[in-house]
Amino acid sequence: MTTTPEKAGTQGAVETVSVTIDGVQVDVPKDTLVIRAAEQIGVQIPRFCDHPLLAPAGACRQCLVEVPDAGNGRGFPKPQASCTLPVADGMVVNTQATSESADKAQQGVMEFLLINHPLDCPVCDKGGECPLQNQAMSNGRGESRFVGSGSGGVKRTFPKPINLSPQVLLDRERCIVCQRCTRFAEEIPGDPFIALVERGAQQQIGIAENAPFLSYFAGNTIQICPVGALTSESYRFRSRPFDLVSTPAVAEHDACGSAIRVDHRRGKVMRRLAGNDPEVNEEWITDKDRFAFTYATEPDRLTYPQVRDAGGALRPASWPEAFSVAARGLADARAAGGVGVLTGGRLTGEDAYAYSKFARVALGTNDIDFRARPHSAEEADFLAAHVVATGPDGPAGGSVTYGDLESAATVVLVGFEPEDEAGAIFLRLRKAALHSGTRVLSIAPFTTRGLSKMHGTLIPTAPGDEPGAISSLLGHAEHGVDATSVILVGERLATVPGAFSAVADLVAKSGARVAWVPRRAGDRGALETGCLPTLLPGGRPVADAQARVDAATAWGVDSLPEKAGRDGDAIVAALGAGELAGLVIGGVDPADTADPAATTAAIERARFVVALDVRASDVTRAADVVFPVAPVVDKAGTYVNWEGRPRPFEAVLGAPSSLPDLRVLAGIAEELGATLGFRTVAEVWSQMEDIGPWDGARATMTPVSAPTKDPLGDPAEGLLLSTWKQLLDQGTMQAGDKHLAATARPAVAKVGRTVYDALGPTVTLTGERGSVTLPAEPVDDMVDGVVWVPSNSSGLGLLTDLAPPGARLTISGGDA
Repeated sequence: MTTTPEKAGTQGAVETVSVTIDGVQVDVPKDTLVIRAAEQIGVQIPRFCDHPLLAPAGACRQCLVEVPDAGNGRGFPKPQASCTLPVADGMVVNTQATSESADKAQQGVMEFLLINHPLDCPVCDKGGECPLQNQAMSNGRGESRFVGSGSGGVKRTFPKPINLSPQVLLDRERCIVCQRCTRFAEEIPGDPFIALVERGAQQQIGIAENAPFLSYFAGNTIQICPVGALTSESYRFRSRPFDLVSTPAVAEHDACGSAIRVDHRRGKVMRRLAGNDPEVNEEWITDKDRFAFTYATEPDRLTYPQVRDAGGALRPASWPEAFSVAARGLADARAAGGVGVLTGGRLTGEDAYAYSKFARVALGTNDIDFRARPHSAEEADFLAAHVVATGPDGPAGGSVTYGDLESAATVVLVGFEPEDEAGAIFLRLRKAALHSGTRVLSIAPFTTRGLSKMHGTLIPTAPGDEPGAISSLLGHAEHGVDATSVILVGERLATVPGAFSAVADLVAKSGARVAWVPRRAGDRGALETGCLPTLLPGGRPVADAQARVDAATAWGVDSLPEKAGRDGDAIVAALGAGELAGLVIGGVDPADTADPAATTAAIERARFVVALDVRASDVTRAADVVFPVAPVVDKAGTYVNWEGRPRPFEAVLGAPSSLPDLRVLAGIAEELGATLGFRTVAEVWSQMEDIGPWDGARATMTPVSAPTKDPLGDPAEGLLLSTWKQLLDQGTMQAGDKHLAATARPAVAKVGRTVYDALGPTVTLTGERGSVTLPAEPVDDMVDGVVWVPSNSSGLGLLTDLAPPGARLTISGGDA
């Protein structure tokens, strides 16, 4: 295990040893592998099975080196695999660069690998970026002495391809059995969906026995495969590596801020790969980050502005006309009662800043909220007091980081399931649990698959009982939380009164550090830039007169609205009641909100609606002016991840048919006579740097007490609903890749063993919004009186079709 900087300080000086490689002496930490020590002096030893983030295997034998006896007993009579051999003090190593023996051994291994390897490089997806191809040229013989093991010199073949999953395909004859894929599956996500089968010369990669394909990370095996044995169904035979242009980017599907690489050709994205960022996602990404990018090219992509004509129908319009119509309508709506602003989670930090400034400067309102989901005033207070402006340069002295997860003694998960909601955090926590001894505690109704893979401990808690469970951690003999602990809080706690207050109290009394992990990529940036009714950019409280003056001065205006605005639910209610006349809405799906029916009705009732979106939706169809805005691939910007770490990226492509949200808002503001002072991402970023974080008093949190709950009672009288979204669901940004969709986990109702035995394998759940019938799955440690159902899974819009989180459901067997 590599010692992290955080731990190096606590473990003292690192013991080093001296080793000579190809005549060059170098000092390296004790137990460093020879192959790593060689890299430090610029010597690249060929390898296939070796990977710096996987345990050594010595499977391929391509990295053989000579270790002669230097008179100190450190030598070996035969070449050794440098990927499994630790250095020793005084050891002498000769690589292929200086040793004829090592070079001959490597060439021999390469010959054996190529005996049955097909010569199909021109049609292989790996051709042009293949380590086997490259090293056959650099470390192999010019000619082969073998013509194949079959009769007549025919190489071994297998039926192909094998579907390891709907997305990952296996060509067995290309496989060199390096075991990178099986080791990744076992060591990194803990998903043994792929395994070695058969023995000896017949050994090959196959589907693991009794291991259903449930991995969210399988696509990483394609990327780390050193040959073309593993390929992607959605990319297979569609392009050549040398035809592609690669652009670094940041994944837009969650708050992790994972580094990715976008490969594109002739204006079309062909594939996405994991980037290498040791401080964030290392070299791994989720399948959602890897494959869910075709939403931007769906047939319903908006490509031109639209305005509603006198007959009530939307018609195409020019950009100047759309800006003018939007400005007139919003001015009228502002005079008639005011305008609210609702933003979704797809926004970059720059776009979110534009919405925040547009609301205050152009519309004169604090009625703005980025939380297009169930939320609460208590959550807003918590975010203002404990989260906003706690990045590396923030006044709170820095936020929790990925590195802190590995150095923490205990990590507590509250209202947060990392495998489904933040894949990079899940992988880092699993790594910390396995290699650093970090304890993972989860306050939840049952042990999830992800928690079991992190070897975590469940603190069984029914929905609504989280405040008590959180408070019980203080001074608990077994699960105690102290200054060495980290608490990861999910956005789902907003549905539990008193939960955020309990977290704040625990942090204050224990000294533990806390981090908020939203589900969406744009939420932390929206928080930092003031897309909340109580906050201005940088954590400036709307209620603080000096904070308003500070922001107004930076923006060059006389004053800003003083009254705290309405949150998302209040904006919806005010639109429905006619108290607000207008709405600016960007990237919001009503199905994600606390009351989808009420949100849809409010949008339809509003006097004037301006919608900014990538694709057509029920919102755009109800709007009076529709602006097509650029998806993330078509614009530059910055995501702020859950750590508070800015993750900037450049535009990959350019689509003249759409503009960034910030440019659209600037155009409307100019028509309203309120110049925002920017038109480009660079200009917005300059403003954001100028205004900076607030250095005055932080907002305070008013504690909220948890209400007294009714006992769960007899399951026959109803079960409490626990829910969250699975990683792969019906989200609009996952549309277009049927192979990825086919890997989504099915929607099931998880119930306790007693309920399952009483009702059978199928149950019908009935809530205040409707009924659904689902397969039932027994969970041995499910809290009595609780049922878990995934939100927004295939064929199941839970918030729309059943009930809000924490509601009580009636349950019956089968279709009753």
